[in-house]
Amino acid sequence: MATNPMLNEAAFKRAQESVRAVQPMTLQGTINKTFLLLFICVIGGMLTWTHYQSWAGYLWPIAIVGFVMALITSFKPAAAPVTAPMYAFAEGLFLGIISAMYNAQFQGIVFNAVAVTVLVFFVMLFVYRTGIIRVTRGLAVGIFSATAAILLLYVGSWILSLFGVSTAYLTSSSPLSIAISVVVCGVAAFNFLLDFHFIDQMTGHYAAPKYMEWYAGFGLLVTLVWLYVEILNLLGKLQRR
Repeated sequence: MATNPMLNEAAFKRAQESVRAVQPMTLQGTINKTFLLLFICVIGGMLTWTHYQSWAGYLWPIAIVGFVMALITSFKPAAAPVTAPMYAFAEGLFLGIISAMYNAQFQGIVFNAVAVTVLVFFVMLFVYRTGIIRVTRGLAVGIFSATAAILLLYVGSWILSLFGVSTAYLTSSSPLSIAISVVVCGVAAFNFLLDFHFIDQMTGHYAAPKYMEWYAGFGLLVTLVWLYVEILNLLGKLQRR
């Protein structure tokens, strides 16, 4: 069971049934594709970072494009070699803008957020590969439930904000808000364990075609971006105290 909605077993099974690839999907190939998508994301971020004020008006259109690419990739994994890089670039443009906004307010915060995010990624990869934390069914169910609860919290808070209800418990620098951010960052980090495990299982038991490496890399990037945004938000709250 994978908590990342972009990584689902049904997609891998459909790909296995429809395509018998000469070169099957591999874990190392997936990691390579993930780093390539991350590089594309960074290029997009650098583009908007330097002139973020000029790009600020396009923030939400860029976000919508990224969301559409994510939906296409999710429902049509075979398109991932094209749509995943497009998503990564759009996400990079979006992250470049919001990162520059944070950095304008708190100098050095983006470097710290990137450093912590990369560190967490490699720590979770190390923890998974060495078996320090084993992915059991109980752990998978627990993280899945926590991730679903966070999603409901965000959606519910957004709906409440539309009716003028305060959601300071998510946006302020209060102890409660900081505690929530810490928990969310922890859940996002543990999603990497399940993503790695799921991909490992698929590459070991299913003859998934090569393009599924792009699909899985896309799913990992979604988790990576989520973690980065949450860490950036957490550091911003700590700076405001």
